[in-house]
Amino acid sequence: MRVRLRFAKLGKVRFTSHRDVARLWERALRRAGLPVASTEGFSPRPKVHFGLALPTGHESLGEYLDVDLREQVDVEPLPGRLTPLLPPGLDVQAAAAIERSAPSLQEAVVSCCWRIALCGADPAAVRDGIGALLASDAIPVVRERKGREVSDDLRPAIGRLELLGPSERSDWHTHVGSPEIRVELATQPRGVRPSEFIDALTTFAGRGSVNEVRVCREHQWIVLDGALGEPLPPGATRAPHAMVRAS
Repeated sequence: MRVRLRFAKLGKVRFTSHRDVARLWERALRRAGLPVASTEGFSPRPKVHFGLALPTGHESLGEYLDVDLREQVDVEPLPGRLTPLLPPGLDVQAAAAIERSAPSLQEAVVSCCWRIALCGADPAAVRDGIGALLASDAIPVVRERKGREVSDDLRPAIGRLELLGPSERSDWHTHVGSPEIRVELATQPRGVRPSEFIDALTTFAGRGSVNEVRVCREHQWIVLDGALGEPLPPGATRAPHAMVRAS
């Protein structure tokens, strides 16, 4: 049996690396007494498969991992069973059984939706920068790949992009009044990091500096019947809102 879990990573735990989060999950699964399958060989490891790594320091409302189990379990109580075994800020939001033959999260996710709070930025300059960025034919960037510098174009990987209005702003950051934007960035064939996008927006904004305050990944999207959807089936067990813990 394979179970897919969606969880949040908010607050101080955002400074925990991807590798350390993996260790926290392995410990929580062990403490929960779940029959997690293991690899074979001299150093068996639990069969836990994570999605796209979240950069250290960023927050998320939509992280995923797949867990292989040796036997069938009831997925409905898993969010409530696992959340208390994780540090504050790591909260299990949903759980569902999926087919083992389903593509891995690394293969299936085609884009991510990010919310970015900015400081030191004039909202008018950010608005103008968004318009200029969307109107551009190409956004060249130099990256290092396999020890050498290569030129890439970020423009095809930037999808929906908007400056959020006052009523759409969230309370997940502490810089009241900072402009907030939402952007969808592709992950295939070559992904765009939020830091690369912010650098590009800074160039196009022109007036004033655009500095990252806090970045939150809101969604990861896969293609379902020709449309974008989250990597969970519609019948996934959802945690009650009250279960989300502040840190």
